[in-house]
Amino acid sequence: MPVDEPVDDPASENPASGPAADPLTRERTHLSASRSALRAMREDVEALDIRDVTANWVNAAVLERQIDERIKALADLSDTPLFFGRLDYLRSPGAAQAEGAEGERFYIGRRHVHDADGDPMVIDWRAPVSQPFYRASKKDPLDVGLRRRFGYTGGDLTAYEDEHLSDPAEAATTSKLLQREIERPRVGPMRDIVATIQPEQDEIVRSGLSGSVCVQGGPGTGKTAVGLHRVAYLLYAHRERLARTGTLVVGPNRSFLHYIEQVLPALGELSVAQATVDDLVAHVEVRGTDDAPAAVVKGDARMAEVLRRALYSHVTTPTEPVVVVRGSRRWRVPAYELEELVRQLLDRDIRYGAAREALPQRIAHAVLVQMERAGEAPDDRVQDAVARNTAVKAAVRTVWPAVDPAKLVLRLLGEPEFLAEHAEGLLDEREQKEILWAKPARSVKSAKWSAADAVLIDEAADLVRRTHSLGHVVLDEAQDLSPMQYRAVGRRCTTGSATVLGDLAQGTTPWATRSWQEALAHLGKQDAVIEELTAGFRVPTDVITYASRLLPHIAPGLTPVASIRENPGFFEVRRGEGPADVVAACRELLGNEGSVGLIAADARVPELAEELTAAGIPFIGPGEETTLESRLTLVPASLAKGLEYDYVVLDEPQAVVDAEPDLRTGLRRLYVSLTRAVSGLLITHTTPLPTQLT
Repeated sequence: MPVDEPVDDPASENPASGPAADPLTRERTHLSASRSALRAMREDVEALDIRDVTANWVNAAVLERQIDERIKALADLSDTPLFFGRLDYLRSPGAAQAEGAEGERFYIGRRHVHDADGDPMVIDWRAPVSQPFYRASKKDPLDVGLRRRFGYTGGDLTAYEDEHLSDPAEAATTSKLLQREIERPRVGPMRDIVATIQPEQDEIVRSGLSGSVCVQGGPGTGKTAVGLHRVAYLLYAHRERLARTGTLVVGPNRSFLHYIEQVLPALGELSVAQATVDDLVAHVEVRGTDDAPAAVVKGDARMAEVLRRALYSHVTTPTEPVVVVRGSRRWRVPAYELEELVRQLLDRDIRYGAAREALPQRIAHAVLVQMERAGEAPDDRVQDAVARNTAVKAAVRTVWPAVDPAKLVLRLLGEPEFLAEHAEGLLDEREQKEILWAKPARSVKSAKWSAADAVLIDEAADLVRRTHSLGHVVLDEAQDLSPMQYRAVGRRCTTGSATVLGDLAQGTTPWATRSWQEALAHLGKQDAVIEELTAGFRVPTDVITYASRLLPHIAPGLTPVASIRENPGFFEVRRGEGPADVVAACRELLGNEGSVGLIAADARVPELAEELTAAGIPFIGPGEETTLESRLTLVPASLAKGLEYDYVVLDEPQAVVDAEPDLRTGLRRLYVSLTRAVSGLLITHTTPLPTQLT
């Protein structure tokens, strides 16, 4: 990529030109004018008077909420650049790549800004005319003559860098501003990557709403950022549709969601809900836990059929007729006719609850047919009255009784005979014993439900009544989901699309995903396109190379991540004598700019916390707000996934491995822990390192 050196001295571009011709000054002037225009846009919205434009208080409340959201979306974040690039299109006929852009100049930023006349001062990065900022190259300039990148310190524009894409004399080199932005220290929550999106990432971000996408990406390849920016792009391109159907980001835990929660608001998108899988299936209070074998069986997709069998076992064959009395007439629907109505509903394969609601109407219709044959002329009101008849309702209660999903699961897990009957041919005796409760609960409220039990209840609830579907769901760290959890998420986007993000090498649950094809089948998105990201932007070269030693043991089919960072990063392995050496390592790395994460096996965290406190080093836990005084986060290895820190101290790698139930899972947990660093990794150990690393 051809570049000029970043320019920090205005006179360095053309010393003879003087201040009036200084490009950097002109760009700063445009930035100032754009901020003023954005402020005017916000003030225009704040000044809107809606007292006489709404018909009622409901419309007024809705409109007021929309105005409040618009005001928030137009906020000017002082430390966030309003624009980060510029495109100068060629003045040549036939420039068809960006319609209407011939000879135009566009500033590319996080949101659209226009002046008082409505002319654009900053173009939203999601607009079609902005796409060449990410895709144009010397081989295919897309009618762009000049691409300019801007460098910022805080919110101040301090440098720029030009690429003359139409000049064949310029050689291709790496953008230094791009590298500077990629390698910038991480402090606080995750930030957007709109200034650094790469062509292969942009293709995923801008893929259509109708199709689902699965992104396999190793540590630091930007898969989470790609997923979040895809949501932002879809909300831009399909705002009205997604405003009706909704969007959702599903993350692995609350710490992760807290870490990413500011990315979409920084892009002006405030309406995207965020949740964990446990949040989605919170039908009961989770107070218990499962051992690994039980959790594996409960998370198996075969449980869906066990639940279906158990639910529909409540439907019985009618043995008595229904006699409806209306006035002086008695209308009789024989048992064989009722049996045919029940069979028809079962054959339609509709939800249990919907079929139960349809049955009284079917019986009433049979009665109306008899009335018409007798010369009467009943209408819809008569049919509804018959459907509400006491005899009809009693028959429905007997033949097709109401079933509470939680009580159904309670019975399955508490009654061996009931489970054996409906698990026959699906679960063997050992598997049935694994999931049966040692002490059956008396009621739904008293039961110590586990997270896996809640997923089973959610499955049963969907069998009874269809789950509401959203327009688009982003599922991050998907490799750790069980088949039943995939089904739970898939129910939330049956009529919409999904973006699935994960890394098979980072699967650390006993039921971790073995292949994306299998996972997508459970999700109900078999036709999703699978993309692989292999360029690493976050993890330094030396660190990712070291961590990749584990790949042959944990995911032999995956392509190792190749870091594109020019800075190899700080990397060191130290043999120590105890916790005091870990504390010393933390103190040393806190002397650098940026955040520091101390990652350790969960069981060692309390001891390390005491050592840090005794040494007078303040620290926080995952998900807590980083401050200048507390830049150190003490992270249990089980919660490290998805997080990143400028510097990481990894305590006792072998202890991280040993904490897991099997070697492969332990090595995957170690792989996760090794790849959380952005600038440097320091490993401290007193016991020998895992042989897979040496």
